[in-house]
Amino acid sequence: MNKVSIIFLVFLFLISGNEVIYAKTINEADTELSDTLKYALISSLRKPVDKAIEEIYKDDKNAPEGLTWATYDTEVIKLKQVYGVGGLYEITLKVYPYYRAHISYGIDEVVINTEGKIINFKHLKTYH
Repeated sequence: MNKVSIIFLVFLFLISGNEVIYAKTINEADTELSDTLKYALISSLRKPVDKAIEEIYKDDKNAPEGLTWATYDTEVIKLKQVYGVGGLYEITLKVYPYYRAHISYGIDEVVINTEGKIINFKHLKTYH
C-alpha cells in the first residue's frame, strides 16, 4: 500500500470513530409482562404491600379485621427504572383489599421499590 492509501484509511478511521451516539435510557416498561413473571413480582412484594395496606386502613374505624389482598387480583400499573439497567426499580401496584370470602373493601395504589421500601401509597376507594 502506498502512503496516500494509508493516510486516507487512517483519516476515514478517525472521522468515523468520533461519531457521538446517545442512547436513551428506558425508564418505564413498555411491554406486557407474562402472567408468571407478573405474579412472581407481585408475590415478592407481599410484605411491603401488607404494611402499606395496614397503614392505609389503620384509622378506618369501619375496616374489618383480617383485611388482606390477593396476588392474582393485583395489577402492575407501572415499572419505573430509577437508574441504569439492573439498578433500582419502582413498581406501582393497584391493590384490591378484601375480607372473609373475598368481600371487596377498597382500592389502593402502592409504590414499592425493588429493595422492598414503600415509596408511596394512596387510598383510591372504599366499598361500604
